[in-house]
Amino acid sequence: MDRRKTEQVTDVLHQFLRLNNLEGPLNEYRLLQAWEEVMGPVVARYTTQKYLTNQTLCVHLTSASLKADLMMRRSEIVKVLNDKVGSIVIYDLVLR
Repeated sequence: MDRRKTEQVTDVLHQFLRLNNLEGPLNEYRLLQAWEEVMGPVVARYTTQKYLTNQTLCVHLTSASLKADLMMRRSEIVKVLNDKVGSIVIYDLVLR
């Protein structure tokens, strides 16, 4: 067995995901799952629905005051979520 071309398992896995166009959907899934962790349990309690469309995260909230507060911090939230995933997945956040 030739061991001169050894690679880390994580590198091989990333190559596989990239070659099979699975990296994007996986990052989108991670971003949706990161919403509760990044925003905290209070915001998660008022979140009824979240989905991605055209690199925009759409979040439905039941509290108007929370929605207004989060709208003011929209660009910060986008940056933190993308940082959490480790890739630029979304460019905008829409709160409904």
